[in-house]
Amino acid sequence: MAKELMTAVAQDRYGEADVLYVDRIPRPAVADNEVLIRVEAASVDRGAWHLMAGLPYPLRLAGFGLRAPKNRVRGLDVAGRVEAVGRSVTRVVVGQEVYGIAVGSFAEYARALETKIAAKPARLSFAQAAAVPVSALTALQAVRDHGRVQAGQSVLVLGASGGVGIYAVQVAQAMGAHVTGVCSTSKTDTVRSLGVDEVLDYRVDDATDGSHRYDVIIDTGGNRRLRDLRRALTRTGTLVIVGGENGGRWLGGIDRQIRAHCLSPFISQKMGTLIASENAEDLEVLTQMIDAGDITPVIDSVHPLADTAVAVARMVDGSGCGKQIIATR
Repeated sequence: MAKELMTAVAQDRYGEADVLYVDRIPRPAVADNEVLIRVEAASVDRGAWHLMAGLPYPLRLAGFGLRAPKNRVRGLDVAGRVEAVGRSVTRVVVGQEVYGIAVGSFAEYARALETKIAAKPARLSFAQAAAVPVSALTALQAVRDHGRVQAGQSVLVLGASGGVGIYAVQVAQAMGAHVTGVCSTSKTDTVRSLGVDEVLDYRVDDATDGSHRYDVIIDTGGNRRLRDLRRALTRTGTLVIVGGENGGRWLGGIDRQIRAHCLSPFISQKMGTLIASENAEDLEVLTQMIDAGDITPVIDSVHPLADTAVAVARMVDGSGCGKQIIATR
């Protein structure tokens, strides 16, 4: 019996956005602990780009495919309706509106572990909900678990207009911190609208010149020297490095993270990074914050599925402010 087909954005080789193309492929089957989601919207994140480009190279050695991607369809963030469930799934039901992290969400249908999805926040559209999971989970865990931000502390978010930064400033604000966000000139109004206490234009102000010391720095920019970041921290302050770019094809920026981990035990400041945990429990925390009005997604552009390559390219060049959304319907 022939498998049902669906429209998806696929790739057969590693590269930039031009390797993506629209194809008709079999609808995915789900395992006992998985859910099939009829995708209403997806969004672009740096992780999707890394898997598309196959960079840094150790990613390929980790099992994603040495010369070409094993999974042809990109996309992690997802919002949609449950189409089918595996035999052991108990947390969601067919027809339920959900959001979270899937495998291959740049398609009409995607599969996801039930432990990585949650009920969609009622106040959000599918497009808004798709803008949340990867970036907001990372921001929540960076601020709450690694930065251990407390009410009254001074928090600096570098890259405040980026995918993670937009949520990091909001989570820190909700925790009662005094938040300073750093971004480019054209994006200061957007960051200011999120309720941050102070916005700095990195083209004009050097937030790491030591004129002000912060209890916690969340660095989503990915390229500042550790000594500059330490200069902006209090004596016992905490630095959390989120991701890492501009580190070349082999290291991809992780050399700075490794140096931070190695240095941290020998100084009074705490320095480290994180790999975000993709879990339903934290998605439910985010839902509560969204319902309370503490978190609002920011969308730059909405693209049809056929223009996924355009959305990815816009995310990579950094010209937008907020998430690039893929609408599949």
